[in-house]
Amino acid sequence: MAIYHLRATMISRSAGRSATAAAAYRTAERIEDHRTGLTFDYRVRGGVDHVETLAPSNAPAWVQDRAALWNAVEAAETRKNSQVAREIRVALPAELDHAQRVELVREFCQREFVARGMVADIALHAPGREGDDRNHHAHILLTTREIGPEGFGAKNRDWNAKEMLEGWREAWARDSNRALERCGLDERIDHRTLEAQRIEASARATAAHDGGDEVEALRQTVRAVELDREPLPQLSAGAWQMKERGIEVAAVRVWREVKTQAAEVAKVAEVLAGQVRDWIGRAVDRLGPPEPESARSLAERLREAAQGIDRGALAEAAARLQEGREAEERQRVQERQREQVREARHRDKGMDHGM
Repeated sequence: MAIYHLRATMISRSAGRSATAAAAYRTAERIEDHRTGLTFDYRVRGGVDHVETLAPSNAPAWVQDRAALWNAVEAAETRKNSQVAREIRVALPAELDHAQRVELVREFCQREFVARGMVADIALHAPGREGDDRNHHAHILLTTREIGPEGFGAKNRDWNAKEMLEGWREAWARDSNRALERCGLDERIDHRTLEAQRIEASARATAAHDGGDEVEALRQTVRAVELDREPLPQLSAGAWQMKERGIEVAAVRVWREVKTQAAEVAKVAEVLAGQVRDWIGRAVDRLGPPEPESARSLAERLREAAQGIDRGALAEAAARLQEGREAEERQRVQERQREQVREARHRDKGMDHGM
């Protein structure tokens, strides 16, 4: 199932980061930082499927040299707390093939970033050896200054606006859905919060039921069940790197718990969707083919067939899902409380020995 993820972060010197190191790591290349004299060599790193640099037509030719580009970015900044680059990280639909994913990212970057005057350094990553094998994603490293024939100029503060980020989030969902549609796939993603999507699905289910469209009412009910889960928590850059290396810290453990819960919810929703299809299929079989002289549309026949579906069974399944989630949450809270008590006792014991 295609998922939505777009996260924007700043690469800042105040956090001990540099654009050269970020670019080298994400593209699995070797870059020497002329400002600090450090060399970042990640050529042995695997999992990088595709890299390329996109720049405005009036940019100098040297921007296509990755080391020259990001050293120029570092040279343009004089403050010790400068924000040297912006990173956009997006999840790529696993339903697309490699060429389709490259085209999707390229078109998105060209319109949303390069057309505004940024240079976009793109790296598509394959799923890690451990974990979900559908986790295709892209890192997009962006310049924060406008570029012209002579190089970098002033910073464009408009690119920091919240409205700009919201526009990028919406554009990524739109572009991804168009790519899925072009490939004849039914999967779609949504940039809105899970809560907003769930409320909309519930409202549509009610409206469809009131209008006599039981098929659509059931479909939206199943969607509301699927959306009834917690969103994945955001991981910091450091925590994400630890996760990729298999290092379990508290933030990563919570992330994995929420992801596991989301997978369980998706499985229940899939079962419910299958039950709906089976119920409708059996009912349609009972109705038999329509008479030629009074042929009805498939939608009309499905609406009639859906009248025989056991909506109570669907509601019970959804209730069991909710009860299970609440029980799991209570168990997690209890486990955290017990862990806090153990940690407190350990600290107290250490203080006693110290005295």
